[in-house]
Amino acid sequence: MKKSLNKLFSVSPMKIAILVILATIVLFFIDPSFLRFMELKAFDLRTISRGALPSGGETVIVTIDEKSLSELGRWPWPRTTIAELTEKLKEQGAKAVGFDIVFAEPDNNSSLKTVQEILQDVKKTGENGKFSNLLEKKKREVDTDALLAESIKKTQNVTLGYFFHISAKEVGHLKEEQISASEEAIANGRFSMVKRTKEADDAPIIRAYAVQPNLSVISDAAENGGYFNAFPDRDGTIRWSPLVIKFRDNYYSSLALSLLVQYLEWPMLSLNITDFGVESIRLDKFRIPTDEGGRLLINYLGPPRTFPHYSVSDIIKGRISHEKIKGKIVLVGATATGIYDMRNTPFSAVYPGVEIHATVIDNILRQNFLIHSGWIKFIDVCIIAFVGLIIGFFLPRLKAMAGMALSVTLILAFILINTVIFIRYNVWMNMIYPLLTMLLCYLGITVYRYVTEEREKKKIRGAFQYYLTASVVNEILKDPSKLKLGGDKKNLSVMFSDIRGFTSISEKLSPEKLVQLLNEYLTAMTNIVFKYDGLLDKYIGDAIMAVFGAPLDQPDHARRACLTAVEMMTELRRLQIKWKAEGWPLINIGIGINTGNMVVGNMGSEMRFDYTVMGDSVNLSSRLEGTNKEYGTNIIVSEFTHEVVKDEFFFRELDAVRVKGKKLPVRIFELLGEQKDKAQWQEFTESFEKGLELYRSGRWDEAIAKFKNVLEAKPGDFPAQLYIERCEALKENPPEGKWDGVFTMTRK
Repeated sequence: MKKSLNKLFSVSPMKIAILVILATIVLFFIDPSFLRFMELKAFDLRTISRGALPSGGETVIVTIDEKSLSELGRWPWPRTTIAELTEKLKEQGAKAVGFDIVFAEPDNNSSLKTVQEILQDVKKTGENGKFSNLLEKKKREVDTDALLAESIKKTQNVTLGYFFHISAKEVGHLKEEQISASEEAIANGRFSMVKRTKEADDAPIIRAYAVQPNLSVISDAAENGGYFNAFPDRDGTIRWSPLVIKFRDNYYSSLALSLLVQYLEWPMLSLNITDFGVESIRLDKFRIPTDEGGRLLINYLGPPRTFPHYSVSDIIKGRISHEKIKGKIVLVGATATGIYDMRNTPFSAVYPGVEIHATVIDNILRQNFLIHSGWIKFIDVCIIAFVGLIIGFFLPRLKAMAGMALSVTLILAFILINTVIFIRYNVWMNMIYPLLTMLLCYLGITVYRYVTEEREKKKIRGAFQYYLTASVVNEILKDPSKLKLGGDKKNLSVMFSDIRGFTSISEKLSPEKLVQLLNEYLTAMTNIVFKYDGLLDKYIGDAIMAVFGAPLDQPDHARRACLTAVEMMTELRRLQIKWKAEGWPLINIGIGINTGNMVVGNMGSEMRFDYTVMGDSVNLSSRLEGTNKEYGTNIIVSEFTHEVVKDEFFFRELDAVRVKGKKLPVRIFELLGEQKDKAQWQEFTESFEKGLELYRSGRWDEAIAKFKNVLEAKPGDFPAQLYIERCEALKENPPEGKWDGVFTMTRK
């Protein structure tokens, strides 16, 4: 049970990835402000990277700009100017005209005030004759609000704009009668058909507390109306246009949507509301995708002036050809400095508010919508899980640089694909949360790997610091996976060294002095093994076992083993001089080297194991070390090692022997030194090789003569003396059968 719980709560890269995925999905639904802000800016970047798109051509904008103010006077203009504009647009063939302006206050008309005052005085005197009728007529002539209303009624193509008060604080001063009266002034801006469930009152639709309508005389003259409220996101940028607002028990359409109703010649505008929110908005054949609050995600076509702009003064003075206005939707709004209805959009921080309405109209007419619906959010969640699992699966299996390259590639590929989908298919898929998932997975797994690898490195360093040089240990730390129970078959070189007559030496020394002598010897020999990056496999009493070619791959492992052996003998001679001067007994050693295939790895149990080598090649190396006793030599290598390094070192062939425990003979060689020093051995080795050849041919007397030549060149050469003795013995007792010249070892 405890083991199962430990396994359940143990940490692994995949578990880290899963935790990150779950945490990111939770954040995705909570949608904290700073992450939402980042996603909105990423949306803006994708919008800008797409570039500008052409408009459909159905909508133009007539602007109250600096040119118009210069020619027609300062704002606000008399309502007669607006009336003249309305009639001019009608003459030029405008199919629908929408005002992004509200006429909420009576026109400031001094003539009208004067006539009204005189008329009131006349009525007080009780006169009601021709003079009174004349004043009434004059009043109608100077009543600019009435004149504008008359123009609107005559043209029958005007949609008036108004705005709602969304905050209760804004309408605290209004009385209920005022709010009720204002509601009647916007009755023509309601949806023509509303379907709703019983729970629709809980739908997240924007609610208004009051309305600021146009003057009743003006609003009564218009057949249509729509609000122009704007609702920026948290960063102040307008990305959504609310197409429906609830005021009291009725639902009202925006200026853009109402203007489209008039342009399309009064089709049914239907609204379907369920308990979760707006299900659909339909205008004739057009289905308009919105979120549950009835908001349309605006697909901006480009920077300001994407739509044609014409000055009011140019329209009034007839400078614009009819073809540019005929059959168009005309939006009238302000762009002049000081009265500029400035808005912040993805394309620009100074964007005409009237052009936002034009963009919404174009989106609907062209059915060119940005898609950001509920099923897109479901896909976002799936992508978060997918990219997190990819990082969690592949990153632990790669090295640091490869893992970083994978993560960077995946991040860049996701950004590219996300942007391409946005540009080509108008689908707004979340970018920040998948990127956050990949980043957190990468950081989490990297930190985890760093911590666990440091633990593994500490384990490896503890296991190998006494057997390998620091440089080799550091190389192993780059691939900790090698520290596993089990082995691999590799071609390696193994060296055994042993002290000759150690038992007799130990009898002459006290335990303390023996340990001191042995430590000095082993330290010197071990340092040489480490110098050539050998693995100190173990100490076997006074013997040393070293491996070359593992755990690191060393293509020249045979050369390293031979250099180690030669230098060990050089160091031993130096120590012998020192020990002789100090009165210590002299130590001599034998070294055996073999190269071949063997199993290398961690051998033992799961609780305790050693990194070592096993196999016949290892045993042969041990036998060769003991063979030095037979031939009176210090370093013997097998034919397998000799074949690899014969061009770098100088050898003399000693014999072909069957070592104890093996049936097949092995040629053995004495390692004398490096090739550069061969002059000191060449004379006697040539005689020895000729003597060995004669010996193997069974020509005993001739062989003896050659071996004696060796003794003349090198007095006391033990192998030469040994062969003289063998030849004398074979002369007296010739071998039976065919002589193969192989010597069989009877001891280790």
